[in-house]
Amino acid sequence: MSLASQTLIVTPTYNERKNIGELIEKLFAIDSDYHLLVVDDNSPDGTADLVEELGNTNPNIHLMKRSEKLGLGTAYIAGFKYAVEKGFDCVVQMDADMSHNPDDVPRLISEISENDLVLGSRYSTGVNVVNWPIRRLIMSYSANLYSRIVTGLPVKDATGGFKCWRREVLDAIDLDGVK
Repeated sequence: MSLASQTLIVTPTYNERKNIGELIEKLFAIDSDYHLLVVDDNSPDGTADLVEELGNTNPNIHLMKRSEKLGLGTAYIAGFKYAVEKGFDCVVQMDADMSHNPDDVPRLISEISENDLVLGSRYSTGVNVVNWPIRRLIMSYSANLYSRIVTGLPVKDATGGFKCWRREVLDAIDLDGVK
């Protein structure tokens, strides 16, 4: 069994109908064995409807519909719990807005065999962000610079949401206690 078939990619959505189809297409073009869990916070634009429609033709597309906008952090926690419950070995978290490059997913996964957590970074080789307003980019970059200075953390993208986790790490975290 390939690692890709034991990989769950978790992506929270709220009004991502214009992006989710492209993300799904790109991920499954890279490897059709991936599993994708879309955690939708009751998007008024019909994101969940599109995901459901695409899932009718691809059993590796999973949808978790939530009744209201509960936020990004709780969406990831719900996705992690799902991954642990279903026994996936590898969990990738990524945003649906295409700010994380689907082409980088295999690189994250390839590193997980020797690491417990792999971080994708928008800033390791300068600024590599597309489709962001300049204000959001400046705020993100400044927050990360501040984090490095204050904490001494050697990570350039501490606020990033592009990560790959080993299931054993998620098993060891009290996900219900995360705030």
